[in-house]
Parts: sequence; C-alpha cells; structure tokens
Amino acid sequence: MPSFDVVSNFDAHEASNAVDQANREVSNRFDFKGTGSKFEFDGQLISLTSQADFQLRQMLDILRQKLAKRGIDVACMKEEEPEITGREARQKVILRQGIETPLARDLVKKIKGSKLKVQTAIQGDKLRVSGKKRDDLQSVISLLKEADIDLPLQYENFRD
Repeated sequence: MPSFDVVSNFDAHEASNAVDQANREVSNRFDFKGTGSKFEFDGQLISLTSQADFQLRQMLDILRQKLAKRGIDVACMKEEEPEITGREARQKVILRQGIETPLARDLVKKIKGSKLKVQTAIQGDKLRVSGKKRDDLQSVISLLKEADIDLPLQYENFRD
C-alpha cells in the first residue's frame, strides 16, 4: 500500500552556514561598525544582539536573506519580541522543526474532511499518510499545499 510522510524540518548545517554568513556581513557593513552587533546560533535558537531596535530589524532582514539563499524556508522562523535595555537590544529567533500535535490533529481533520480514501497516522513529529491509490496520495499533497499553514511542510519517504 503506497504511503508517504509529511514532515517539517530544515538542514541545521545550512542554517549554521547562513548565520555565519550573516555575521560576516554584519561585521563588514559600515552602518554596523562599532555596535557589537552579532548573531549566535545554538541548535534551533538564533540570538541577535545589537545596540538599537532598528538595527535588529536590519539584522532580521539579513538573516532571512541568508537563510533563503541557503534553501531554508523562512516560514519556519518564529520571532520573539525584542528585549530592549538601555544600551543593548536582543531578540531570539526559533527555527521550528517537526509538526506539533495540535497542528497534526488539524491536518488529519482536514484530510478526513476531504473524503479521500486514505489513512492518516500521527507518528511523533511527523504524519504518515497511506492509501490504495497513488492518485489519492497526490491529492492529499495538493490539499496540504493549498492549506493555510504557518509551517513549511515537506513530503518524503514515498513508498509504492
């Protein structure tokens, strides 16, 4: 019986490279000279540090650009509120990975509501969809691509 997995993940090595490139650009740009602006990458958390709020926004734009060039969907970024103190502004950006259980349940409801003859199972942080016909599985993929989800989805491990 054909099946595939719906996942949401990114390449951590490419994310690390994108953060390194963003650090290099910030250190070379004239408008950031002497501000102590920097990016720090730790697993799924990117910390931005600068002197002012507008510089943080510029740094976020640089980060988005570098992540997109490296093939990482910027929709996986969850930006937290900036913390602004007297001389420093900080912001954390979380790179989300995996499909959380409430979102997985919503996706299962959406698939079942479409009346396609497929079975859906939540397996940890991914969704397994299986059915008798390959066409039904392709219909599920197109249904999920059209759905308004704030997380980038990938379709992998297709078995016939």
